[in-house]
Amino acid sequence: MTAQNHTGESRFLLLGLSDDPQLQPILFGIFLSMYLITMLGNLLIILAVTSDPHLHTPMPMYFFLSNLSFVDICFTTTTIPKMLVNIQTQRKDISYPECLTQVYFFMIFGGMGNFLLTVMAYDRFVAIYHPLNYPVIMDPHFCSLLVLVSWFLIFCISLLHVLLMRKLTFSPGSTIPHFFCELAQILKVAISDTLINDICVYLAFVLFGLFAALGIFFSYSQILSSLMKLPNKASKHKVFSNFGSHLCVVSLFYGTGLGVYLSSAVSSSAHRSKVASVMYTVVTPMLNPFIYSLRNQDVMGALGRLPGRVVSCLDGL
Repeated sequence: MTAQNHTGESRFLLLGLSDDPQLQPILFGIFLSMYLITMLGNLLIILAVTSDPHLHTPMPMYFFLSNLSFVDICFTTTTIPKMLVNIQTQRKDISYPECLTQVYFFMIFGGMGNFLLTVMAYDRFVAIYHPLNYPVIMDPHFCSLLVLVSWFLIFCISLLHVLLMRKLTFSPGSTIPHFFCELAQILKVAISDTLINDICVYLAFVLFGLFAALGIFFSYSQILSSLMKLPNKASKHKVFSNFGSHLCVVSLFYGTGLGVYLSSAVSSSAHRSKVASVMYTVVTPMLNPFIYSLRNQDVMGALGRLPGRVVSCLDGL
């Protein structure tokens, strides 16, 4: 088979989740429903946070939450619509430019979700461990700067990986045993040397994945230490309710992400890797709005007031 570098005509084959024709309509219905639920849930969180003045006072927490909901929408949109189109049209091919684009945006929104969870953990640490200085430390301008710097860094990192990918060589019709173009899977099917790509992947993981996880662990260890020193159960319950929802989201995000890594590193089964990726790319963004709304009375109240605000806006038109 003749080797090819990247061209407009080069195409990959995405194997998807299953080759069974009878399962395709079921998979289409399941993932379309999950995608719509993800879109609706996260849009409601964004609308509730932006429209309710009650959520503007503790600005950083809900400012970061609305950004996370936006990232979750984009993160899921990067992969699921293309998979649904492939199932509906019974095609498995994806062009090289489309694959590069998918990798680029998948890394951007996946990495941005990681950054936001780290910043949110720091926000909860400051709110609980330094409550008197919280308005000064978590100034709105500082919070906006944190988000902007995070976007800038992840744009640069993702662009670096994509530029390095453009130098790789692939066989025509290379098969990717996945339902989307994942960077690790693409590097496996490359027939040219991927040493530099692998080094950059590991450096990015250590600098941003590992350091972010350590930052979250430090924040929570300090919060739990402060929690144990509180005199009564009511105070402990109040503190835990402030960061319990974020702890659930972090556990889900890193737990499923670790599952993807372990399934790829320990097992050669492509099916296990795909199942773990579904949890990471689809299930987690879908569950995040429910976790934050059900465990947070402020968000629940804002969602309850949202229909009235929508009616008022419509009446004013």
